[in-house]
Amino acid sequence: MNMNKKLCLLTLILGIGHAHQATAQQSAYVSILPGDDNAAIIRKAANVQPTERQLRWQELEVTGFFHFGINTFTEREWGDGKESPSLFNPTALDAMQWVQAAKAGGIKQVILTAKHHDGFCLWPSKYTEHSVKNSPWKNGQGDVVKEVADACRTTGMGFGVYLSPWDRNAPSYGTEAYNDYFVNQLTELLTNYGRIDEVWFDGANGEGPNGKKQVYDFKRWYALIRKLQPGAVIAVMGPDVRWVGTETGYGRSTEWSVVPANNLDQKTIADLSQQELLIKPSGYGNGEDMGSRDALYHANSLVWYPAETDVSIRPGWFYHKEEDEKVKTPEKLLDIYFNAVGKNGVLLLNIPPDKRGLIQENDVKNLAAWKNNIDQIFSQNLLSAAKIASSNGRRKNALTDDNKNTWWTTKHEDTTATIEIDLGSTQTFNVCRLQEYIRKGQRVENFVLEYLDGSEWKVAATGTTIGYKRILTFPDVSAQQLRLRITSSRMAPMIADFGIFKQTK
Repeated sequence: MNMNKKLCLLTLILGIGHAHQATAQQSAYVSILPGDDNAAIIRKAANVQPTERQLRWQELEVTGFFHFGINTFTEREWGDGKESPSLFNPTALDAMQWVQAAKAGGIKQVILTAKHHDGFCLWPSKYTEHSVKNSPWKNGQGDVVKEVADACRTTGMGFGVYLSPWDRNAPSYGTEAYNDYFVNQLTELLTNYGRIDEVWFDGANGEGPNGKKQVYDFKRWYALIRKLQPGAVIAVMGPDVRWVGTETGYGRSTEWSVVPANNLDQKTIADLSQQELLIKPSGYGNGEDMGSRDALYHANSLVWYPAETDVSIRPGWFYHKEEDEKVKTPEKLLDIYFNAVGKNGVLLLNIPPDKRGLIQENDVKNLAAWKNNIDQIFSQNLLSAAKIASSNGRRKNALTDDNKNTWWTTKHEDTTATIEIDLGSTQTFNVCRLQEYIRKGQRVENFVLEYLDGSEWKVAATGTTIGYKRILTFPDVSAQQLRLRITSSRMAPMIADFGIFKQTK
């Protein structure tokens, strides 16, 4: 794709108007000009900011996935599109139970697999017979999408849809006519179910009946979403949210939300998505550092493109009875939370309903226990009554005021600083939480948390990026005096939250 076409596409999908002009330093996308030196590039990177839809999505922290469909009844992960709709017959489907179980687990938005690769639609689509309208469930009068959307609206939960670009049932797949078919189905979902908060595409792409792979018209799809649901984020084959690169729930130790805009390339994402679970980072989107200075210096443009970290609460994505005793424990989910949300990502946790049309009891129990563990850990910030000082800092009260719209920063645009803390008495702690004020960008590159042991300062934990949220865990430390040293930042750091906590092992 040449540069002019790339700029036009980015303008469309980001919805930010003339993003390539010089004023774009205060937007979600900025061009690197031929005369920009390294210092100018870093200044631009420090000023790239999320759109309102991206900011809302980031602040959710944890979203849920409901993988449910014909695969639930065939015991498969990927269907072939030849399944009879008569197989779909949940005996006790209760979308409110799904949503309430998710909400009890701290999840604030859910995404439903409205259509998976098998092409079976969970709503009565006008454009195919391969849907719930030809199932025995509710005598063909049911609509799972509507039931989940209504439950979300009733409980104040965000609602999103997954629509598989790959359709193994559609006869037109592999031809240009399929893009019309896909747009028609996407239009149904975006116009018949109220507000849609997220549209989720994966990159699976197999051969159609004609032996050819489909050429997806992403530009057209994105434009339709922006027109019909302008507040919806588009992930992860989309311009708003990128896939972190693994399906383990674990993010990078260094996670930048500002990355070179070439990371929007759909083909690269498609080549690596929907593969078997990745055990460790490799390939697209899962290298240790996508937004380093070296990466930015060689970019033509920069974009705010945050990471979504997905994982299933079970070994599979669809429900399988034999996995009832393999549901991730509250302790495992907590570790995933620390390594997803706590590494500047949003956790997308899959909770698959069973053949009854209910979230299985073990999943419900572990979700609630997980949320309880999180609440207990972060119930008391040991800094709330501490004395805080910083010789080159401003607005120290903003660090612990529990207000996401206030922030501490440095005087004179300093890019390093030390924040000194006196807890008043010796306290024991093992968790540190930090947040940047990302409305103004992501800036911190390195920091260290230290504590005074006698007359010697010792390291409790170190980190690189902070972004929306960074959580560090470490062995128990008992001390009265500690300090946070920001040792490198792209511009004056802006810290919205600082907390020290004790996790009971």
